Amino acid sequence: MARGGGILGRVGVGSGEVGPVDQARDVLNGGEAWRARDLLLAYVEEENDPEALTLLGEVLHDMGDLPRAGAVWFAAGAKGPQVDHAVAAWRQQSRDDFSVMWRSLPASVQREPRARRVEALREKALAADPADSEDEASPPTDEDGEGTDAAQVIAWILAAAFVILAVVGAVTVLGWIVPG
Repeated sequence: MARGGGILGRVGVGSGEVGPVDQARDVLNGGEAWRARDLLLAYVEEENDPEALTLLGEVLHDMGDLPRAGAVWFAAGAKGPQVDHAVAAWRQQSRDDFSVMWRSLPASVQREPRARRVEALREKALAADPADSEDEASPPTDEDGEGTDAAQVIAWILAAAFVILAVVGAVTVLGWIVPG
């Protein structure tokens, strides 16, 4: 794994604290890029840290995952020929579908406050697919504006079963009472 002229070589070592970025650098120096990738992926899901995003992009690039490196470098605002190539691979893989590109960004980057370029991507994603909004977790609604959930479906199934069993029971009891 060549590391000579990449972005990793230009990123400083930090303030001496042993944070996730420093841990990832130590792991990289030990030759375990996959562990560094996993550490950084977990960290950038929660923290919007441009240094961590840039390092993660370098790790992904060195591992040959150009589209993911492009997404992460885009989120970090990194620049350079390697970044341009990786971002082009990301766009090609997503077929320039802005909704797909938006969802491929780490969660921490999607949260506010957002960088201008990330906000522009979000707006294009919303314009392309209005259903792809921030409140994706809200349940689907019917005409009255009330959502249907699993408990309601189960309640209706149990009610129907009760009615059917009540009818069968009534017919059985009537068969015992009325002969023939």
